[in-house]
Amino acid sequence: MADQAPSSTNGFVISEHTLANGLRVVLSEDHLTPVAAVCLWYDVGSRHEVAGRTGLAHLFEHLMFQGSASVPGNGHFELVQGAGGSLNGTTSFERTNYFETMPAHQVELALWLEADRMGSLLTALDLTGLDNQRAVVKNERRQRYDNVPYGTAFERLVAMAFPEGHPYHHTPIGSMADLDAATLADAQDFFRTYYAPNNAVLAVVGDIDPEQTLAWVEKYFGSIPSHDGKRPPRDGVAVDRSAGARMSEHLVEEVPSRALMAAYLLPQDGTREADAADLALTILGSGESSRFYSRLVRRDRSAVTAGFGLLRLSGAPSLGWLDAKTSGESAIEDVAAAIDEELARFAAEGPTPEELERAQAQIEREWLDRLDTVGGRADELCRYAVLFGDPKLLNRALDKVLDVTAEEVRAVAARHLTPENRAVLTYEPLAEDEAEDAADNDAENADEDVNA
Repeated sequence: MADQAPSSTNGFVISEHTLANGLRVVLSEDHLTPVAAVCLWYDVGSRHEVAGRTGLAHLFEHLMFQGSASVPGNGHFELVQGAGGSLNGTTSFERTNYFETMPAHQVELALWLEADRMGSLLTALDLTGLDNQRAVVKNERRQRYDNVPYGTAFERLVAMAFPEGHPYHHTPIGSMADLDAATLADAQDFFRTYYAPNNAVLAVVGDIDPEQTLAWVEKYFGSIPSHDGKRPPRDGVAVDRSAGARMSEHLVEEVPSRALMAAYLLPQDGTREADAADLALTILGSGESSRFYSRLVRRDRSAVTAGFGLLRLSGAPSLGWLDAKTSGESAIEDVAAAIDEELARFAAEGPTPEELERAQAQIEREWLDRLDTVGGRADELCRYAVLFGDPKLLNRALDKVLDVTAEEVRAVAARHLTPENRAVLTYEPLAEDEAEDAADNDAENADEDVNA
């Protein structure tokens, strides 16, 4: 077991350890409250998937709660919640994570549960379990994407922003066809490849005894064999579009109002430029004091919402996500023109000192709120370890944001927030008679589902 000395520079005490099988372990003591978080990040997300087998990373997030050798069925949830804890898992383009927040005296239980499914899920995985969770994911797709207003917007914009063949072209939810096509052998191969200890980082944060915690980690995880068959993700940094690539789409659907959404390619996470972009988007579109809200909602009254946020990506350009819903009969063209005017003005003038100070204070507050919970801190330690190789970067992240200058914010906006660097999606509501027909069709389909 390789250990590194604890670090407490400008922040939390953090110690790092590596088991013989390659599992990286990050520990951070905090005795303020008698709780602790266990967070496990696997270095696998939708960017690791191949064409024809999209959605496997997200499907496995569900399969990991289906049961393992010692914990059948829904036992993982039952044991954690029965001990007074909470738990969940999520999947992104770049990772899959699992986490529990437990009473401090129940940390050993969470570690045993995570180790059991890492080491023995394959012995419990069968076609019945795969089909069960495949159906759950397909239903999740219907409820969150296919059957809600604007539900496919993110998927469509991502597909335009990152061209066919790019590892970020598809979203983690995957397609119905690919979910149907996944075989038990596909799932088994995926697990062997990516759910190995040498492809994971485990963080334990809170009211813990580091020496005892590390002994438990060694006891439960140490015998799980490593796996060396992982295929590295394809390069996502370069985004090469063909000359005729479609960068806009107009949809007429059953939505409550006209809408304009856009995705801008921005600097990769982990860079100073990404922090500058975060500040720019905060000033332009975060909250009621932002420029977009002031212009579109308050002054022009052409929109009821106008927001701009950053999806940080480390293996590809980050995405600036713009979302504006119109008010009344306001034209999309007027909203789009006002947005471009505000972007051009910001690119020329940059933020005022007051705007920059307010944006930095807002990001500081959000960051400190996240680190105030043991679960949020454990997740960030895993993020910095998996995506950037060093969990101690957490202690320096805020200082980097507060060090960004107004000129850097202006420059990143001028370089990236341009019409040529975005994918655009617009929505038009159905006419009243078309909406009624659509509602009737939905009711008929619902009846068919019930009858089936």
